[in-house]
Amino acid sequence: MKFISFLLVLWITGVLTAGAEEAVISPETNKAAIDAVQSHANYLWTLIGAILVFFMQAGFALVEAGFTRAKNAINILMKNLMDFSMGSLAFWAVGFGLMFGASKTGWIGTSGFFLSDYTPGGDAWVLVFWLFQAVFAATAATIVSGAMAERTNFVGYMIYSVIITAVVYPIFGSWAWGGLHNGGGWLEGLGFIDFAGSTVVHSIGGWAALAGAIVLGPRLGKYTRDGRTRPILGHNIPLAGLGVFILWMGWFGFNAGSTTAASTDIAMIAVNTNLAAAAGAVMAMVVSWIKFGKPEVSMSLNGALAGLVGITAGCANVSPASSVLIGAVAGVLVVMSVLFFEKIKIDDPVGAISVHGVNGAWGTLAAGIFNMGGTSAGIVGVQLLGIGAAFLWSFGASFILFKAVDLVVTLRVSPEEEMEGLDFSEHGGNAYPDFEISSYANTPVGGSPTGGLPAYAKKPGFTKSRVPV
Repeated sequence: MKFISFLLVLWITGVLTAGAEEAVISPETNKAAIDAVQSHANYLWTLIGAILVFFMQAGFALVEAGFTRAKNAINILMKNLMDFSMGSLAFWAVGFGLMFGASKTGWIGTSGFFLSDYTPGGDAWVLVFWLFQAVFAATAATIVSGAMAERTNFVGYMIYSVIITAVVYPIFGSWAWGGLHNGGGWLEGLGFIDFAGSTVVHSIGGWAALAGAIVLGPRLGKYTRDGRTRPILGHNIPLAGLGVFILWMGWFGFNAGSTTAASTDIAMIAVNTNLAAAAGAVMAMVVSWIKFGKPEVSMSLNGALAGLVGITAGCANVSPASSVLIGAVAGVLVVMSVLFFEKIKIDDPVGAISVHGVNGAWGTLAAGIFNMGGTSAGIVGVQLLGIGAAFLWSFGASFILFKAVDLVVTLRVSPEEEMEGLDFSEHGGNAYPDFEISSYANTPVGGSPTGGLPAYAKKPGFTKSRVPV
């Protein structure tokens, strides 16, 4: 046995010696090998990030379905499915070129349509970079879905979803992120800080959602004739809660994946992301507890998502302590914002405007204020300029878009279809065929005039809010 082992050692040594004689080891070959490993790691990490962000679509679907009524669950899932499916095709054909194509002016990309930057056998980086950016584009479109839930014509929805993914989102993206590939935007040139998209993705989606909610108007029964708000309860809180946890997990890919490089930077980004979400959830719970007398679940879930949106811009350039503060402010802001929009009668069933629009703006401003490299009036001024430009572009373009769609195909379903539920009227289906769907929002239970409503709905002056998507 020892003799066999001895022969095996001799054989292995001979093979290694022969290989060493054939290979020429030098600093140049070592560098090439190290660069190849790093390149492959960058591809792998970016692909993992893209997969995590794609999984956020499941989270969006669960949150939106859970916090709307059972009679619209199929419609919610179909919209989320088409956001990604049709959005991917639109971003491949048009959006990617507008966002990352060569740009002489800094306003719009002019090359790379239909992924023409890639040729078989050429540099494959554009492929993985496109996939990572495509899941971001789909996220921006999905944000709009929540604010316009339960009363939007499905054909109209598909039209505006495609245009937002192909035009509205990419054009602002080119201003802020074009230099990540072949372009270079005017905001980017000024030093605008938005590492993973508090404004580029979330505020763009949030302000488009605001335009859509205004054009559509509130859901039937949301407001009484004397102007009071009536709660419209979601049908499955556990489903929505699961969606928030999925989104929280996916956000590690959203933020840390935005390095598009397997580097040590991802450690602090991931920590900042988690701390901000946790602080947002805690502060939203505390504020809702003070205001409503109970630790309210939907507001707490709101806070987690608001903290995630808030830290997205500055996750790579603020400290962990600053991340806690940014998330905490976001948790307070989202509660106040949800109540504000309900008060002015803008019906947002899932709070998308408050979480993505308002806290996207806050996070972008905070990235300048808490910048670890130092802040100044100039840095903060550029951040405010970007926030303002995003609002004017997204809200303005989207408002015109929704008005145009309404003229062509009618954006809102009929009152009869809305009362019946979009699952049947738009899709001929029933998400829960073994159960009878009933409305309990205003049905007394056990002699109580407010029945099983949440604590804040039982207090005069307080109204039902929603978890955002």
